[in-house]
Amino acid sequence: MNRFYCPDIAQTLKLTEDESNHCVRVLRLGEGDMIQVVDGKGKCFDCQITFASNKGCSVDIVNVREERPSWGHRIAIAVAPTKHTDRTEWLLEKCTEIGVDRIIPLSCHNGERKQFRSERLRKIMVSAMKQSLKATLPQLDELTPIAGFLNEPNNGQRFIAYCDPTLPCDERVDLAKAYTPGSDVTILIGPEGDFSQEEINQAKAVGYIPVTFGASRLRTETAAMVACSIIHAIDASASK
Repeated sequence: MNRFYCPDIAQTLKLTEDESNHCVRVLRLGEGDMIQVVDGKGKCFDCQITFASNKGCSVDIVNVREERPSWGHRIAIAVAPTKHTDRTEWLLEKCTEIGVDRIIPLSCHNGERKQFRSERLRKIMVSAMKQSLKATLPQLDELTPIAGFLNEPNNGQRFIAYCDPTLPCDERVDLAKAYTPGSDVTILIGPEGDFSQEEINQAKAVGYIPVTFGASRLRTETAAMVACSIIHAIDASASK
């Protein structure tokens, strides 16, 4: 069954303009056809189309069910946007597919980007949410100075990944060994130029634990996706 996104479907019983166009003009669905609509907050609605034209698409809700994230705890990835926008787009798409609750684009001293096109990126995340059959859309923050983010209250596990060769390697632990399954977790991933030593020290001072993902040096977007995958793999193994 085709899946669409409309955050206020329960109140309006109408698809948004973009989703209506996709439903009626692209997929050529019409009155009487069944579709699924998710609200991005964990609910999935089985709907029957009651009106379909170039002007819009209306539905009746036949059934409602909760489709909350299967991992049951908060996963946050705080990562500096890459110089090339397509790599950031790829990262957000893949993390949404894998499963994450919040993505915080960080403004760092060595960061490559000073602007962030959040509207376009949210559309990519919506598409990834629907494609991966999820009903919850991750929270995407605006570009956030790292100092401000580090001052946020955080009671979960906190990790930071960096590559600076001048800092002691023996203080970095394997994320797969440091993470406690089922815990709320935040992982900081630095920019292509890495975190500055001051940023690393600030993060460690508020409880972030330095971690590694293995022997290979990874691109920013790869590191963020690997971190997300490691969390899910450990959770899955612990639940068996």
